[in-house]
Amino acid sequence: MPVPTSPLVHRVVPAPAGRVHLVEQGSGPLVLLVHGFPEGWYCWRHQLPAIAAAGYRAVAVDVRGYGRSSRPADPDAYRVRELVDDAVAVVEALGERTAVVAGHDWGSSVASNAALLRPDVFRAVAMLGVPYAPRGGPRPSTVFASMGGDEEFYVSYFQEPGRAEAEIEPDVRGWLAGFYAALSADTMPGHGAPSPYFTGPGGTLRERFPADRRPAWLTDAELDVFAGEFERTGMSGALARYRAVDRDWEDLAAYDGAPVTQPSLFIGGELDASTTWMADAIDAFPVTLPGLVSSHILKGCGHWVQQERPEETNRLLTDWLAALPAAAC
Repeated sequence: MPVPTSPLVHRVVPAPAGRVHLVEQGSGPLVLLVHGFPEGWYCWRHQLPAIAAAGYRAVAVDVRGYGRSSRPADPDAYRVRELVDDAVAVVEALGERTAVVAGHDWGSSVASNAALLRPDVFRAVAMLGVPYAPRGGPRPSTVFASMGGDEEFYVSYFQEPGRAEAEIEPDVRGWLAGFYAALSADTMPGHGAPSPYFTGPGGTLRERFPADRRPAWLTDAELDVFAGEFERTGMSGALARYRAVDRDWEDLAAYDGAPVTQPSLFIGGELDASTTWMADAIDAFPVTLPGLVSSHILKGCGHWVQQERPEETNRLLTDWLAALPAAAC
């Protein structure tokens, strides 16, 4: 890991829903890092010093609903437009006019939509784990409900208020450990095992998580950081993002099929379901991401790209940042 150029600094800045907690390191052009589910700013712990050492101001946020950021009760407050507004507010609160934005998992969707909706602010975008797929097709909840036959897709499971909370909150640490393991390359269920992305009638997701394996990238101390935050906040804020996807579909109707034209980067894991289920979206990058600089599928990598493969991810990110036109930074 690079020698830090400066200490980590925690800050809380004003945002439309109240506040956003962020952690920053380094100085230079702003690079905003947006996490996914169920994570937090800490999932970027390996990238903050690497990006800072490369000459940038690296800033990782707690997305609305997580950590020390505001947690509105209304699921409509977690629409992607609202999260893009938060990202813009962070840029402005830090005294900047523009930024490069990078996201993982749900954060990838927030990042790509930030570039789509606010190209005046976000001049380049990196997507990790989840490829860009323009708005289109049927209502998302209808698509999710049709998946799995007699089994229920995890997104539909998460969409019902209180249901996933009742499974997770009695043992947050144990649930997170199982979920992280289920999607990690070295601990995910083997071929032919029941999929952890689905649950049977009356079942739980946890029933299909590995019970006795910890991914190599996750130490007890690191798990404690993630678990401690969710034990304090509960899970409803994090799960609310799944409950707002139909509103996204409605809000973005004017952007149906729209490309993201800024310089972009995609990094996915070979063993991540996102890169297999969404293979068509990756194939469509020449049309949907005309500014794509490079796309990388990391062999033998699961879902948690920047945590499973920190050194490789850092190299790809910093090389891409260095190659961006000055106007993009």
